Amino acid sequence: MLTLSHFLILAAVLFCISIAGIFINRKNVLLLLMCIELMLLAVNINFVAFSHFLGDIHGQVFVFFILTVAAAESAIGLAILVVLFRNRDTINVEDLDSMKG
Repeated sequence: MLTLSHFLILAAVLFCISIAGIFINRKNVLLLLMCIELMLLAVNINFVAFSHFLGDIHGQVFVFFILTVAAAESAIGLAILVVLFRNRDTINVEDLDSMKG
């Protein structure tokens, strides 16, 4: 039988992996976006777990809103990434530090 602590441990592990991914690899924009999405997934697991174990549907409904915003954020982030790659021929964060007006 799975308890609430199992889901919270899973979410904490996913969140720690995403934090480690951000600190270990600060050069690739695509991996940074993936780590941010993994953070949102860990938070969503917490919402669903608490919603299920407390018998309240509000957490699960809130997850749908978070997933909608995350999908829009991913689409916009990938579009910006494609434009940056076309203009600069790189997705390295260190090479993208200058902005033109």
